[in-house]
Amino acid sequence: MKIKTCGLFREEDINYANKLKPNYIGFVFAESKRKVKVEEACNLKNKLDKEIKAVGVFVNDNFDFILNLIKDKIIDIIQLHGSEDNDFIDNLKIKTNSKIIKSVTVENENSILESVNIFSDFILLDNFKCEVGKTFNWNYLKKAFKLNKNFKNIFNKKYFLAGGLNKENINEALKFNPYCVDLSGGLETDGIKDFDKMKYIINITKNYKEERI
Repeated sequence: MKIKTCGLFREEDINYANKLKPNYIGFVFAESKRKVKVEEACNLKNKLDKEIKAVGVFVNDNFDFILNLIKDKIIDIIQLHGSEDNDFIDNLKIKTNSKIIKSVTVENENSILESVNIFSDFILLDNFKCEVGKTFNWNYLKKAFKLNKNFKNIFNKKYFLAGGLNKENINEALKFNPYCVDLSGGLETDGIKDFDKMKYIINITKNYKEERI
């Protein structure tokens, strides 16, 4: 099982990541308490272990802004959290040849099933509002599997599971067998990444033995 630690903005955060080896880290370029400037992200990326992929998180950002971050190798993967449509995604793929993650707001089981129509390489299932620290109703995920027994086959995109994940619910989240779990606030104490929380959750995730719901 893979894990993404999102919202890194301090050198200490990068040091933690280099020691604990998550598969992905996230730089947030959208308005957020975890937002990083381009120069800061560049400096942090230069200190990041080359085996860890850096994901840039955007909300309705300018196309060229995203493109330049890829060209300058500040990020490796693009994560779109706004109203970006398939044309926007397709153009990014053509121009950058980079993997793209598109967030899906989970309002019901249909919003999960309909995400098959998105052109991105991955989808990220999240709650209604980004960064509020709450999970979406995981019963919708159960219903989606039940409604379409071939869900795993037609839903050919690997998915990231996000929204309010923490040390209390990570084991339950892993039972849904996502491609990757995505955490931010659940790795923090008082708004700062906590090494012990990161270590605990990364170890659980990487050593998880499949137990499907």
